[in-house]
Amino acid sequence: MTFSKSVLDLNPSFEISRISDFIRVMTFKNFKRKGAVIGLSGGIDSAVVAELCVRALGKDKVLGLLLPEKESNPISLEYGRKQGEKLGIQTVTVEITKQLESLNLYERRNAVIQRIFPEYNESYKFHVTLPQNLLEKDRINFYSITIENQNGARQNRRVSGTDWLEISACQNIKQRMRMIQLYYYSEKNNYMVAGTTNKAETMQGFYLKFGDGGVDIEPIGHLYKTQVYMLAEHLGVIEQIIARPPSPDTYSLPVTDKELYFCLDYELLDLLLYAYENNVSAEQIVTTLDLKEEQIKRVFKDFKAKERATWHLREMPPSLEVITQDKQDKLNDDRVE
Repeated sequence: MTFSKSVLDLNPSFEISRISDFIRVMTFKNFKRKGAVIGLSGGIDSAVVAELCVRALGKDKVLGLLLPEKESNPISLEYGRKQGEKLGIQTVTVEITKQLESLNLYERRNAVIQRIFPEYNESYKFHVTLPQNLLEKDRINFYSITIENQNGARQNRRVSGTDWLEISACQNIKQRMRMIQLYYYSEKNNYMVAGTTNKAETMQGFYLKFGDGGVDIEPIGHLYKTQVYMLAEHLGVIEQIIARPPSPDTYSLPVTDKELYFCLDYELLDLLLYAYENNVSAEQIVTTLDLKEEQIKRVFKDFKAKERATWHLREMPPSLEVITQDKQDKLNDDRVE
């Protein structure tokens, strides 16, 4: 197999036509729905999917939902609205802060942060990140939390596994609340929910079960992030979104996908994921990407760890009827007598 930096290049016009056909067939024939609803996050993936849905179904059959909460970056709402206006689709803004407050999300999460930083209160902002030295050294993936006060002064400390699980559980409620709203509007209008997860996120499990993973179809699930950008340029996604660093936008202090999860820029990440998936030799990767073999081993080890930890996201929930014999044998081996 020939591996090069252009291995992910595609024909945008052909791919747009192919995805549009897929959306059209799934909506009208398979799902027998009248249109599609999509959450406009102000990011590149949702903007591209919205563009594709309009081309497939027509602007009158696409509904864009804007789902901010009090910790969302205001730019997300601004860019989401601009993208909706550019497409000429109907948009609905649903502020979900009250619903999240009713579940004590902020209160529960803040109590965890205050165990780490007693001075933390509602006037602070925060985010969590992973170490960004994946290429440089062998390391254990541990999260750190950064808080920022009103004067911009920051503090950073490592988060214990227990505290991270509780913070994460609280933050995940935001995505699940958005999913509830998407399905309310989809069922109300007899629409389907169009997902926005790309291939890098699917392979590495960077999406949430019953959250942003709770959708009817994934129009760009086969595309790496860099390919999504190629389509965005061709489709005419607004420039502010194309220039914006990819972010999950669930923390009050902005954080990028790289800082939170992948630890690599998408330009390199996508090529390495392609090489990982297609068993490209280390020699070809070293030559093409100007990396050392030990760096590749570190990255692939990280890929494998994330893949193993998130396998359940890519499969139906296990049951005795669908479980494979290999898995059944493992269950029997692991069973406590």
